[in-house]
Amino acid sequence: MPFEWTPNKVTALRVAVGFAAVSLFGRGAWANLLAVALTAAAIALDGLDGHLARKKKMATPMGAQLDILGDRMIENVYFTYFAVVGMVSLWLPILFFARGAATDFLRGLAMKAGHSGWGANALHQTWWGRALVASRWSRGLYAAMKCLCFCYLGMELALTRGPVALVSGLGGDISAAIRMGAQMLTWATAVFCLVRGLPVLVEGWKYFAGNVRQGRAGKRAAPEAA
Repeated sequence: MPFEWTPNKVTALRVAVGFAAVSLFGRGAWANLLAVALTAAAIALDGLDGHLARKKKMATPMGAQLDILGDRMIENVYFTYFAVVGMVSLWLPILFFARGAATDFLRGLAMKAGHSGWGANALHQTWWGRALVASRWSRGLYAAMKCLCFCYLGMELALTRGPVALVSGLGGDISAAIRMGAQMLTWATAVFCLVRGLPVLVEGWKYFAGNVRQGRAGKRAAPEAA
C-alpha cells in the first residue's frame, strides 16, 4: 500500500521538526541557524495540514483536536526553552500553559456535547468568535507571528549569544535594540494569543456551567433514588 500524506501525519511531522529544532538551539551558531530553518519549516507544515484537510475533505473533529495539540506542544517547547536560557520572561510560557489548559478544557466539554470543528455544530456560533479563532486571516496571522517570534529569537541566539556567535562585540545600543525587538515581538504574540482565546472562554463557558448544573441535579436526585 503506497504511503499517503494525511493531515494527522503532517501534524505529527511538524511536531517532530519543532522538537528537532529546539534540540539544536544552543549548540553553536550554525546549529542555531539550522534550527531557525527547521522552525520556519514547522510553521509551514502547520498550514499544510489544514490545506490537506480542506482539499481532500479529511477534516474531522479528532483531527482538529490533534492540530490544536500540535500547536500547544510547539508553543510550549519553544517558549519554555527560551525562558530557561533567559531570553524571555518565565511568565511567557506560564501564560501559554494556562491559556492552553483553560481553552482546551472548555473545548473538550464542548466536544463531549457534540460541538466541535466547523459548521452548524461548531463551538463558535458568534461572528466575532469565528473571526478571531476560525478565520483564515486570524490563523494565518497567528502562525506568522509565532514563526517570526521563534525565528527572531533563534537568530538572536545565533548572532549574539552562546559560546560561538556569528557577530560579536556589538555595541550596547544595538544589543539593547535587538533585545527590545524580542520583547515587543514575544509579548505582542502573547497578547494576540490571549485575544484569540477569549471567544473560547466566552462561548465555551456555558458547557462548563451546564456540567456544574447537571452535577448538582444528580446530587439532589441521589437521596430520592436511594
